[in-house]
Amino acid sequence: MANVIVIGAQWGDEGKGKITDLLSKSADVVVRYQGGVNAGHTVVVNDKTFKLHLIPSGILYPDKECIIGSGTVIDPKVLIQELDQLQALNISTRNLLISQTAHVTMPYHRLIDKASEELRGERKLGTTGRGIGPTYADKSERIGIRILDLMEPEVLREQLTWTINYKNVILEKLYNLPPLDPQEIITEYREYAERLRPHVVDASLKIYDAVKRRRNILFEGAQGTLLDLDHGTYPYVTSSNPVAGGACVGAGIGPTMIDRVIGVAKAYTTRVGEGPFPTEMVEGIGQILCERGAEFGTTTGRKRRCGWFDAVIVRYAVRINGIDCLAITKLDVLDDLDEIKICVAYEIDGIRTNEFPSNARQFARCKPIYETLPGWKQSTENCRTLEELPKQALDYLKFLAELTEVPIAIVSLGASRERTIIVEDPIHGPKRALLYANGTPVA
Repeated sequence: MANVIVIGAQWGDEGKGKITDLLSKSADVVVRYQGGVNAGHTVVVNDKTFKLHLIPSGILYPDKECIIGSGTVIDPKVLIQELDQLQALNISTRNLLISQTAHVTMPYHRLIDKASEELRGERKLGTTGRGIGPTYADKSERIGIRILDLMEPEVLREQLTWTINYKNVILEKLYNLPPLDPQEIITEYREYAERLRPHVVDASLKIYDAVKRRRNILFEGAQGTLLDLDHGTYPYVTSSNPVAGGACVGAGIGPTMIDRVIGVAKAYTTRVGEGPFPTEMVEGIGQILCERGAEFGTTTGRKRRCGWFDAVIVRYAVRINGIDCLAITKLDVLDDLDEIKICVAYEIDGIRTNEFPSNARQFARCKPIYETLPGWKQSTENCRTLEELPKQALDYLKFLAELTEVPIAIVSLGASRERTIIVEDPIHGPKRALLYANGTPVA
């Protein structure tokens, strides 16, 4: 039995959807613990592409229990669209459970999100405009609507009537937008409530019962470590905690119930939205990585900014999350390069540092210090073991393991399930020597 957290070790978009899908095969329960429809997981199964925003990736396995935890903010309209899409593809959603204490994204959240971003002008954050930040803000302000409120029509009417009148003042006076009709929204969300009612449960209790029954539980988050509200590149961050500690809060369990944390990192680095990015390559290599890696956001379709692998931020992610093994994705994107650079440290105002600076202004002045390795100049897409990889590709992976000081358990060589090297199954596979850290096999 093992309870495992899958987290992003960069700025999100690392390929967590595929890794979660792979590990779900060994899990009994898959829990989504934070974020909202601002995130997306793309999973390819038998040449079919599934884009999931709220429903855990484990839904593609008919025997897995999938839970949306209380730390997630739920847009009911989008969730119902996902349910309909999956059912149209003959994928059962009967095992989907929704936390009754999860907060609900409302129409005024989306309006305020877009209007406030526009008002920021040059100080914009690059949000998706899906209402995630305002939903979390209402949660903190203690005026949020929760799933359990949707389930009680009179409670919903009372709360929404007051809240919408309150929000209308903001929409009209601050953003010069027309007011919302409380009755229209109440009617709409009552319909959503009836559709979702069969799935609503006490999620924390369900997860605790699964722990007691020694079932394998996989916790999946959205975004990545560098977008964490407390530990990311603030203010260019999301509104929740994608880090491993956020899994305990968002799922409603204690930290002693977690056994392992696997971090997912691309073989290079990408980010969406605004903010500093030391290894970014706007032209040349950056464009090549974008094209070969199909680097466009699952949720918004926005082009991702691309650059070389940044070992400084991944080491930071290892520390913040307690990562004990890595999954490296999209190694195949580097197949045709003559040489590959890796950022091993930063220079800030002429001083070398190996650590990620929490001061955003310092981070913006960071200049990457690179080491260069030769490329392997041949395809890796059909490799299924480490031994089948070109020597230079294996050397590159070993160097990443040394720099990040954790072993590599999984290597992804494409979007589909089969294009993967699984050195170790982090859920219940035996621990093995997984590549090298500091030149020594890791047991």
